Amino acid sequence: MTAVAMDTVARVNERAEPPICVKDLHKSFGDQIVLNGIDLEVAQGEILAILGRSGTGKSVLLKLIIGLQKPDSGSVRIHGQEISNLPLEQLNQIRKKIGFSFQYSALYDSLTVEENVAFSLERHTKMSATERNERVRKLLADVGMEKDLEKMPGEISGGMQKRVGLARALAFEPDILLFDEPTAGLDPITAGEIGELILELQKDSKRASIVVTHDLHGARTVSDRLALMDHGNILIQGTFEDLQKSRDKFVAQFLSGS
Repeated sequence: MTAVAMDTVARVNERAEPPICVKDLHKSFGDQIVLNGIDLEVAQGEILAILGRSGTGKSVLLKLIIGLQKPDSGSVRIHGQEISNLPLEQLNQIRKKIGFSFQYSALYDSLTVEENVAFSLERHTKMSATERNERVRKLLADVGMEKDLEKMPGEISGGMQKRVGLARALAFEPDILLFDEPTAGLDPITAGEIGELILELQKDSKRASIVVTHDLHGARTVSDRLALMDHGNILIQGTFEDLQKSRDKFVAQFLSGS
């Protein structure tokens, strides 16, 4: 096979690979094993919910996928590109394709709602002030926060802060979205509204999304597929019905809440 033909085959294979592909991922902190050989893929247009008890490595997995931490071994591929050992400049280019919604929103207390969403656009794009303002206002309108531009984070509710954080995660029009406990600390009605917003934003989108959550009902509502983690391993992946059919004791306990 010629070099040109080999390059063509490689490009075809890259396009065929899921946007998120994790293979045999391991991560420890000292003697504590956090991830113990994780394998998962997320297809284009799919929402995968990752469930599990606190301390099972769910949030660490997200940080490895976005390159905030490095694995001890294994592979993290984003759109066919291995990111584990990329130089920072190249990694930052990959990150622009990924929107990250933090558990506690991580808004800047000293900036208004509008300024929080504009912050990364101002630093990492060459948009004019007019273009940036239009983009920010559209993002906030998309998450139902267009009337709160001038408010400070401390002046809005937890659910509203989650919406602003989501608007910021969408700033670069990412084709991958990562949600870390998007409904944590919210009442059931507000949590349901956030779930509906996630589904609305996914509609007509080809994004690959991961939702890390303790909220079984919310996960079942928004996801196409679920993965249940325990002690650094994924015990089962599939639909909610697949999990219900499992005879594993921990899976049954998790689903029943007992």
